[in-house]
Amino acid sequence: MGWKAIHRWLGLTAGTLALVLGLTGAILAFDPVQQSWQAPAAPGDLSVATLVERVVRTVPGAEEIRHLPSGAIVVFGFVGDQAQAHYVDPADGRVLGAWQPSALPRWVKNLHRSLLLGDAGRWGAAGIALAIGLMCLSGLVLLLRRMGGWRRLAGRVRGSLAQRIHVVAGRVVLVVLFLTSLTALTMSASTLGLVALDAGVEPDVVSVTSVVAGQPAPQALAGAQLPMLQSLAVRDLRKLNFPDAADPEDSWKVATSQGEGWIDRYSGQTLAWQDMTFAQGVYDWALVLHTGEGAWPWAVVLALVGASVLLFWWSGVVIWWQARRLAPHITGNSPLAQADVLIFVASEGGSTWGFAQALQDALAHSGHRVHTSALEHFQATPATRQVFVLAATYGEGQAPAHAKGSLERIAKLSASTVPVTVLGFGDRQYPAFCAFAEALEQTLRARGWPALLPLEGIHQQSAQQFARWGEALARALGEPLALDYVPRVPPTTALTLVARQDYREHSDEPTAILRFAWPAQGGLAHFAAGDLVGIVPPGSAVPRFYSLASGWADGFLEICVRQLPGGLCSTHLLGLQMGDSIAAFIRANPGFALPRTRRPVLLIGAGTGVAPLAGFIRRNDRHTPMHLYFGGRDPAQDFYFGPEIQSWLGEGRLASVQTVFSRVPEGGGYVQDALLRDAERLRALVAQGALVRVCGSRAMAKGVAEALDTVLAPLKQSVAQLKAKERYAEDVF
Repeated sequence: MGWKAIHRWLGLTAGTLALVLGLTGAILAFDPVQQSWQAPAAPGDLSVATLVERVVRTVPGAEEIRHLPSGAIVVFGFVGDQAQAHYVDPADGRVLGAWQPSALPRWVKNLHRSLLLGDAGRWGAAGIALAIGLMCLSGLVLLLRRMGGWRRLAGRVRGSLAQRIHVVAGRVVLVVLFLTSLTALTMSASTLGLVALDAGVEPDVVSVTSVVAGQPAPQALAGAQLPMLQSLAVRDLRKLNFPDAADPEDSWKVATSQGEGWIDRYSGQTLAWQDMTFAQGVYDWALVLHTGEGAWPWAVVLALVGASVLLFWWSGVVIWWQARRLAPHITGNSPLAQADVLIFVASEGGSTWGFAQALQDALAHSGHRVHTSALEHFQATPATRQVFVLAATYGEGQAPAHAKGSLERIAKLSASTVPVTVLGFGDRQYPAFCAFAEALEQTLRARGWPALLPLEGIHQQSAQQFARWGEALARALGEPLALDYVPRVPPTTALTLVARQDYREHSDEPTAILRFAWPAQGGLAHFAAGDLVGIVPPGSAVPRFYSLASGWADGFLEICVRQLPGGLCSTHLLGLQMGDSIAAFIRANPGFALPRTRRPVLLIGAGTGVAPLAGFIRRNDRHTPMHLYFGGRDPAQDFYFGPEIQSWLGEGRLASVQTVFSRVPEGGGYVQDALLRDAERLRALVAQGALVRVCGSRAMAKGVAEALDTVLAPLKQSVAQLKAKERYAEDVF
């Protein structure tokens, strides 16, 4: 069983009880805070002898002095038959008020310690503490795997809201939560009798009361006269018991942080001493670390960590439910031995299985017998004629958890003549885009497996890219093949067109900036510039995604649309009239988002790729220095957002703008040419920690990366290094 399975099943089986322990622990953590505010602590150099002298003078009938973990001094005794307990001021022995046990309901403590089930519940609580420790350990392994190691542990977290909450909360409190688990187990070992804390049987000691003939009866010494108490500081005292006035042989008993001692009440000599056991010392430390007793700031931390278990529980359940919904359910699978086409899948979140189902359905429709399975079952049978591997990349180029070890297994297999075609899935915002698929491709070719098609990478689960790959596959197979992948579309909201600005109306690529309003009742998720809006055109179940040129705070949704040859969605959008509506939903694009920063920002875009960059500039209320490089064809026809850009420049939202146009004389060429001309300026900005955002076609993004690699070479930096530091991100189409 892998770490992910351990983490998941422990969370599902023990998560609710862990939530109970976490919340009750958060409540109990307020007890040490309250205690620390109730009475003054003793001065560090005050001796116990002096404290006894002051207490005896002000508290008649005192029988015990207790030094609480909070530092307060409590005196216990009797007045007649009535038991008394008082806080006293160690500076003068003055009584400050009655001491009361914790006001927290007793059942809260019992619920936390034994689940209200007595001894059986104590074993159960210990088991839950062990489960929490294992969840913390497995969570740390998964966290490091997700973030790409210790060096990237503090990096930006991507994923759904529940995933981000789970990871960020874990990054903050995981160590403390693991510590509370260990300390709970330490304390449970003592409570359950697994470890003995004391040194054994108390010594049989008495104060010597023998009377010498002709001499008066011995008089008991006052506590202030006892040598041991004179040399003992209150900071080391835990408890001091006075000798019983009715028992002349009774002795003083003192408990300290070093051990316990018994003192003769007449001579002041030490009758016996027992050092604190190692087990008791460990228990005492565990008590402080688990409860915060004697360290109220730590108790506040424990309260917050205990409450955070609610976040873990909620986000964990949501993540599990989302993964369950995306779990593979392949229909129409042929038996392995009879299949002439095998499809193997490596998927972290489950979405790649949907593409596998679409591929299987298309091949089966063409008359093939297809068997689809997970990548860890990779093989070829005598009946196999084609093998396809659909592989997603996880973290920093790792295999999805279920496929761990598959690469090594494939490397040991003997190759056959059956072609193996690899299709990768990933996100270009990550430096290791499709790295696992690339590793598979290299391993297969090195072992001698042939390929029907070269490796292709699918960005952000693009149905359009997948369909284009299907067209290439159909040509390679020499048979008709239509990949009908229909992603699961979330609920949509109707958006109304309220404004449009048209460009290149009479060309074969008309373009428009479209602005939509949303219904007064809402229904659309919050979004920011650079996020994506999914639009489902009429007659299609497959959404098309457009980068947003606006954010929720702007009060409208704006996109820039260019007509694509045969483009169903672009044709629909460019044909809209004022007041027409579209069906849309929001998909976050956190890898491209701009964090709040004072560092310079380089915005590089071409054509309609300027849209999200315009959105960044529009919301630059803090006047962060933003520098725009825009590339187009003709300033008279496709300088998108041109008037707004000039306005933002005047307002200080944009620090500078460089434009190039490739289809006019002296237009400056392409945007990468402008970057090379501004090499010195760009190096200075990057040296200041500039962030870089690039949006446009894949060819444009490749040219920009190559130009910036040339520009940054004197600084011994590269685009790959900036990506690794999350300073460089692309949104390509």
